[in-house]
Amino acid sequence: MSTTSTPSPSPAPPPPYGTSATPARGRVRLDRAAKTTVGLLFLAWIVDYIDRLVINLALPHIGTEFGVDRTQQGMILSAFFLAYAACQIPGGLLADRFGSKRILLWAMLVWSVFTALTGTAWSFAALVVIRVLFGAGQGIFPAAAMKAVAERTGPAERMTASGWISSSNAFGAVVAPLIAGPVIALWGWRMSFFAVAGLGVATFVLVQLLLPPARPAAVPENTGGGGTRALLATPPMWLYVGMLFGYGMLAWGLNSWIPSYLQTERGLSLESSGLLSALPALFGGIAMILSGRCADRLKGRPALLVAPSMAVAGAAVLAMTQARNLVAFEALLCLAYAACTFCFTPIFAVPLRTLSTRLSGAASGMINFGGQSAGILVPILMGYLADTYSFTVAFAVLGLGAALTAVLALIAPQTSASLHSRIGPSLRD
Repeated sequence: MSTTSTPSPSPAPPPPYGTSATPARGRVRLDRAAKTTVGLLFLAWIVDYIDRLVINLALPHIGTEFGVDRTQQGMILSAFFLAYAACQIPGGLLADRFGSKRILLWAMLVWSVFTALTGTAWSFAALVVIRVLFGAGQGIFPAAAMKAVAERTGPAERMTASGWISSSNAFGAVVAPLIAGPVIALWGWRMSFFAVAGLGVATFVLVQLLLPPARPAAVPENTGGGGTRALLATPPMWLYVGMLFGYGMLAWGLNSWIPSYLQTERGLSLESSGLLSALPALFGGIAMILSGRCADRLKGRPALLVAPSMAVAGAAVLAMTQARNLVAFEALLCLAYAACTFCFTPIFAVPLRTLSTRLSGAASGMINFGGQSAGILVPILMGYLADTYSFTVAFAVLGLGAALTAVLALIAPQTSASLHSRIGPSLRD
């Protein structure tokens, strides 16, 4: 009678790059390279956001100096988003082709130059052109940054790392008024742009010197453009693009016009409006960190994370327009901002956990395109509505963005497995 021997079990494989070998129950740990990457990109994105938001505080002063109304002021803001949105997908393709670090550095250098040039604008037309070029520089940054994270983390902790980095947007909104407000009050709006441009140059040097190399497995051979073309032709991906469009309507509407609203409608000083604009962003930063952890633990699931949060955000914005006193208005603004920013990282979770790492730049740029496209439309639309009707009407329209995101979150694939079954083999590792 023959016998068969039982093979001895194979040794367990080492943990993926970016994870701890002995994580606590359900707890995500990042290794040193991942933590360094998160820290550097957190700083870079704070500077990115400060450079972007300074103009919101300066807008009433720019309007007075150049003699432009709110609709034209909205055009200045939308000029940035026009180029910023247009460069999202090209930025991802460039990062996939030439490497995330190289594109990160070029983006930081270009946007710092045009931040400084904003302070030299001599007319309304010149300012619009400069902001378009500034937007192009910043537009190639987000997808490259997300690809840098994907190259230095494993799927299980990718959204936790992304949540920390993405929270820099909210914390940048806290810091921007604290830096720009006093500078504008003491030395004028032009000097504020020169000051923050210096921050960009300093951060460029840090990223150049300290960003860790990507893990070898995250840098596959160049496989041509077939994967990218297939990505753009994948219908489920456009659901995530649409989700971020709705998110962008709400987020950019609040970011763009709250400082002007507080100064012109509530009669607050520049310094006070800056502080009250910063407080909601602090709550938003905390919400974004928590959302990254939740997205990793729930493996995406936008119906559980995005839809309820956007419902709360939309309701808070509608209630905010009816608030009669400043305390109630600020409380509702904090709630709206926290609920809205909680959605950002989970919108990216399922695609970035599912798609091939070699396409992470293109995928991030594709989804980001949705959010930044909203930035083209919303500042002009809100400026027009504020001029023609009132700020109450302008802010109420933002609820449409919240509704759009909530509905698409219920329709989109909820997990990596569900998206994986709906994409072609060229999009997988």
